[in-house]
Amino acid sequence: MPKRLQKPRGMVLSVLGVITLAVAILSVAVTYDILAPWFGGWAVPTVGALDALWVVFQATEILAGNNKSRTRRVQYAGLALTLINAAVPTAHLILAAKGGAPLDLAVVITPIAVIATKGAWWMALPSLGRPVSDTTRQDLATKRQTVADRLEEMEAEAAHRIELLELATTLETRVAAAETKYRVSVLKAQQDMTQQLHGQAETTEKTIAEKPLPASVAAIRLPELEGWEPTAPALPGTAVTDRHAIGTQVSGLPLGNGTPDGTPAQRAARTAALADLAAVAGVPVPEPGEPLTDGQLDVVLRHLRYVDDPPQSYRQARDSFRDSGYVGSEARVRRAWSALMAKEKAGGTQVDRDGGAEQAEEEEPEDAGA
Repeated sequence: MPKRLQKPRGMVLSVLGVITLAVAILSVAVTYDILAPWFGGWAVPTVGALDALWVVFQATEILAGNNKSRTRRVQYAGLALTLINAAVPTAHLILAAKGGAPLDLAVVITPIAVIATKGAWWMALPSLGRPVSDTTRQDLATKRQTVADRLEEMEAEAAHRIELLELATTLETRVAAAETKYRVSVLKAQQDMTQQLHGQAETTEKTIAEKPLPASVAAIRLPELEGWEPTAPALPGTAVTDRHAIGTQVSGLPLGNGTPDGTPAQRAARTAALADLAAVAGVPVPEPGEPLTDGQLDVVLRHLRYVDDPPQSYRQARDSFRDSGYVGSEARVRRAWSALMAKEKAGGTQVDRDGGAEQAEEEEPEDAGA
């Protein structure tokens, strides 16, 4: 096979050429049979000229390529010959149909084949273009591939953006619905709060009108941030008053004699109260048999002082201190007791006579170890 026929353009032209030649031969045979009774020997050159020119004009159109100014005349001439070649068998078919003569299949096919072949050339040639070299064809193919790749990328990007927009639309709709639901809930909560506050305000206003507060309630001073210090909760049912001011009370101690004796519940309550006092003072819980720091010693004495009602005296607290197994010299205990009494005086608490007298009278020598 010739090399030029191996190319796509050459293959298309070859196929169209073979078809054109076959149709021309068919047209010669059919037209000759039709014109021979009329023209006699002149039918041969007439038919040959018509079909030969028809084939030549098709070939000329191929050689002209896609130069429109060159192909226009041969296209029109080829179209005229196509109509003539198709008109002869068509007119014969019409006359035969009127005369009732049988129709020959070749006569029917010839005008259709001639017109179809011309139409094929008319559509195929503009798309084939000019013959080009292999290098140019490769360059064109590369460019076409580049364009095709870019078009595919653009289509993919468009598809991705459409998908993104659709997803964004869905998310925006969900977010808008969630925001709407949240705002509705906030408004509903505000509505409920307003209704409740309105009802409470009416009740409060009615209560204030019926039961006005005495002036002493408004005279109670509230604690200030800079001057407030945490204190242990007040003892229920104790006789010592104003212990919030000096920070010496213990919470919920069961009444007893201040000694380790008593029921297990009482001992557990005393241990818990001592732990609460140590937590308020910010020191470790004092343990019997271990040396005590000044802070722990103060916590133990406060605990022993107010474990009973009325509060214990110095001697009672000292004896309970020793009986409980706590370690501390007499001098340290006496100094801590004096500081405790000073706090009570500063807070306006009445000091029991036994405690004050014993503090003044105690002149025992200081013990050696803590």
